[in-house]
Amino acid sequence: MSTDRTRPAGRRDQNGPRSAPPGPRSASNGPRSAPNGFRPVPPQRSRRPQPHRPLRPHQWFAERLLAVLSGQRPVHWMLGHTIGEAYDQLAELAPSTPLRATHGSRPVLRHCRGAQPATGVVEAFASIAAGDRVRAMAFRLEQGADQRWRCAAVELGGQRLTAGAPGPR
Repeated sequence: MSTDRTRPAGRRDQNGPRSAPPGPRSASNGPRSAPNGFRPVPPQRSRRPQPHRPLRPHQWFAERLLAVLSGQRPVHWMLGHTIGEAYDQLAELAPSTPLRATHGSRPVLRHCRGAQPATGVVEAFASIAAGDRVRAMAFRLEQGADQRWRCAAVELGGQRLTAGAPGPR
């Protein structure tokens, strides 16, 4: 262990840090160097990583329904996530892709909000944008005895999606 308190432990050379003379200031080399030869580093804003917040059930389902109704995913992707006639409705409507891309712009979920009118039930609405067109989607989720959420009903733009009825254009 070294008894010299001016050097870090383990350093054997007798020289300290070298200081370079400051260079001439010109437009080509930017701001003037500090006396030790190093340019000052501008302060950087701390970019703290945001904690990952898991999606709420209605946000998760809105993303899935959008993917199926826009043709990005097959309808069987929702198998096991629907109850009652909701899967049959989706299977009937998915081929017509009512939320398909318009003019080359992929539809995206803009807003999604949900309300819980009763325990184990969430009624949600979402706005979906594709280019300059905005569509509305509403759906109902019900929580089963196994604590899993499942989609029970879907509506697009005020028209209920029912099997046999053509999808909105």
